[in-house]
Amino acid sequence: MGFLQPPLSHHLRRPLLPSPSYPKSSIPSSPTKSLKPFFSSFPQGHLLVFSHTTPRAVYPRSDDSTPSPPIYDLIKRHSLFLLHFVAYACFLAASRAYACAPHRIPTAPLPSISEPVVTEGFEDGELNAAFENWKSKSYSLTVPLTIVALQGSIPPAWIKDFIQVQGKRLKLNIQYRANLDSIFSELTSASDKGRVRPKSAMSADIVSIGDSWLSYAISKGLIEPIKNAQEQDWFRNLSQRWKVYLCRNCKGELDPNGEIWAAPYRWGTMVIAYKKSKFKKHNLKPIEDWDDLWRPELGGKIAMVDSPREVVGATLKYLGASYNTTDMESQVAGGREAVLKCLTVFQRQVRLFDGVHYLKSFATGDVWVAVGWSGDVIPAAKRMSDVAVIVPQSGTSLWADIWAIPNATKFKTHQIGGRVRGPSPIIHQWMDFCLQTARDLPFREVVVPGSSPLYLEQSVLPEAKHKEKDRGKPKLDTNLMEGMPPRDILERCEFLEPLSDKAMEDYRWLLSNMQKPHFGSLRTTLHYFLNKLKAKSSF
Repeated sequence: MGFLQPPLSHHLRRPLLPSPSYPKSSIPSSPTKSLKPFFSSFPQGHLLVFSHTTPRAVYPRSDDSTPSPPIYDLIKRHSLFLLHFVAYACFLAASRAYACAPHRIPTAPLPSISEPVVTEGFEDGELNAAFENWKSKSYSLTVPLTIVALQGSIPPAWIKDFIQVQGKRLKLNIQYRANLDSIFSELTSASDKGRVRPKSAMSADIVSIGDSWLSYAISKGLIEPIKNAQEQDWFRNLSQRWKVYLCRNCKGELDPNGEIWAAPYRWGTMVIAYKKSKFKKHNLKPIEDWDDLWRPELGGKIAMVDSPREVVGATLKYLGASYNTTDMESQVAGGREAVLKCLTVFQRQVRLFDGVHYLKSFATGDVWVAVGWSGDVIPAAKRMSDVAVIVPQSGTSLWADIWAIPNATKFKTHQIGGRVRGPSPIIHQWMDFCLQTARDLPFREVVVPGSSPLYLEQSVLPEAKHKEKDRGKPKLDTNLMEGMPPRDILERCEFLEPLSDKAMEDYRWLLSNMQKPHFGSLRTTLHYFLNKLKAKSSF
């Protein structure tokens, strides 16, 4: 059989093939019908061959006299058949390709991060245990906070509650000192020597100091101002009286444009305690005000703290003046001579000037009257019987324990760790915590003597409610209510402000005229005090 090239039309450039006649009924109308009748309709010896370019025909043998139909007529007549044929060919090709392709092995989906990974097949038990231990670990940033506080000035419940509020990230370290003198001495020693040790109060984030030492601590650079204090809730919630008192310049003087140097956490008053049994036995009137201390029958029966500001202040109150008198000549009746005369009498009345042992003498009965801070007197009086504690009617001095930040950043050392770069970032959280309303409960229950700074200018609980709360408890005979004096007396009480230059001159004059031996310990105390005045101390 030979292959003949079909003739090309000169204008179509396509092969021209003869078109035989086929019965129309022989073309299948559906791909589901058999193609055998259709193929049988083609003349024998004819076969269409399709390539990827132009269809061509294989001509029959030379002995076949039947002319070959043109390819155009074949396509026109059998177009439906060709479409089904092409579709069927594509289907067969796709099936062949799928059968020859390698099959993929199905894989299980990866577990999500939140789902536990099943570690089956671990032969090493230690590896599995290490994996479980790694999953159970929690990593978090711990924030240190070191506090050096006065012994007994922080309610134990505060520490527990603060740790619970802050969570595991807090690394709290609280150290206590027996008195404020110890804390102040550590700050002064570190400043004088120019170095700080890790266990010193200077290396702490926050320390307790007395408000009367605030001026000296600022002027000597022992503490640093509290940054952004005006933006904190604890400062905004304080009364204007506190804000004025805590705002000072770099010399420690009250200044409304100065910085905030401290945060109060409790306060109290100077009080007078006396033994009711002794007074009753000797038919003595109860003590009500400062002038009662000058009564002759109490000569040698009084013990008092050795604070010069309190000693001279009590004398000024006896004369109707203020603790913060700036000029004795113009503000006190009789001038400095009257003050000196009253001091001479008062020294004879007081048997002991001492800030540590004055309550021991009162407890043993060596003296009948004790004059001191409410934070010391009230706990001692509750342990004794037949003791009354009063706030003088004409008013008294106010004291406050305050939080301050030691100025440790000025030391060039790495021995105190991160504190050298600044105080802890949660100092404001601690101050906010101490000044919350809920923190007042230990003061009301006298777990810790004093009162919350929030109630310095607010009304106290009614007396009936106060009595109901204390029903069944030993009652202390006092005019203090919830740790505070009555409102009318509180209005006449004063914080000790820094002494002016004129006031320091008056104190020096008192010292120079107290040369007689009978002034004893009072003169010694005033001499020590006036040495501090050279540095503009507010002791």
